Amino acid sequence: MEGNGALAEQFDDLAQQHEAASLGMWVFLVTEILFFGGLFAGYTVYRAAYSEAFREASHHLDLLLGSINTAVLITSSLTMALAVHNAQEGRRRALVVFLLLTMIVGAVFLGIKVTEYTHKYEQDLVPGIRFAYGGPHPGQVQLFLIFYFIMTSLHALHLTIGIGLLGVLAFLAWRGHFSADYYAPVETSGLYWHFIDIVWIFLFPLLYLIGTH
Repeated sequence: MEGNGALAEQFDDLAQQHEAASLGMWVFLVTEILFFGGLFAGYTVYRAAYSEAFREASHHLDLLLGSINTAVLITSSLTMALAVHNAQEGRRRALVVFLLLTMIVGAVFLGIKVTEYTHKYEQDLVPGIRFAYGGPHPGQVQLFLIFYFIMTSLHALHLTIGIGLLGVLAFLAWRGHFSADYYAPVETSGLYWHFIDIVWIFLFPLLYLIGTH
């Protein structure tokens, strides 16, 4: 097989295999866009209907931690892009380093998110588990928090999957599985990681910033 055993038998060459892998990832990302798009659409409808209550509920989110997590994910996009670049250049050691850095930064994001969830539990602001809100529009505030937990937890799940995927890639890279001729798995995983970051870029203003206006 061509490319140190990297070429699957159903492809004529690595270029064709690379194109197929990229197309497959883009198709998958389109389905993910439709999935998150449905959540965003539902949120937008209720936000328009209960704008005052949603603004009030947003005040109970930690803007500082949300802002830090935004910076954290932007940093992870940079380290992921550097991982892809070094994969294309065939720099094995640098590839492993930047994959591990991306995993670490992603884990930092999850740690901060767990801290936020813990604060919400302590404040009795977890719908269905521990919710006791004494302010105005309690039902509509609870609805906002339902959207908050669903959307951010699904995002965190996707991020967790991404970290696991990068761990596999880092192991394979350390074993010399990739080269300047064969790096498609790293590149397609980079697309997935950037998609996760973009989803958060939408979530942050929708959830955290509406209370600032």
